[in-house]
Amino acid sequence: MTWHVYLAHVFGGAFIANALPHLMAGIAGRPLQSPFASPPFRGMSSPAVNVAWALCNLVFAYLLLVCVGPLDLHDLPDAGFSFLGFACMAFLCSRSFSRLRAR
Repeated sequence: MTWHVYLAHVFGGAFIANALPHLMAGIAGRPLQSPFASPPFRGMSSPAVNVAWALCNLVFAYLLLVCVGPLDLHDLPDAGFSFLGFACMAFLCSRSFSRLRAR
């Protein structure tokens, strides 16, 4: 596979990791920070906005993981690069959400 497919898998995994906190907060009816808040990434967005943002993230993940380069979970590099993107975004979200909650 070419390098751009692996890059797509990294970003696809990252979009899945970013979708999860927004989807869970939205489904639970809790506000959460999003790019559409005021101020962006610091203010709280409504649960409906968070569900919409999560669904957008899932669409982007689908496009990257299925349409750009089909993800084969039995292939270690495919799964590994997707997991790398997922893990990096998960740690990034964890750090940024904890900083915002500490204020």
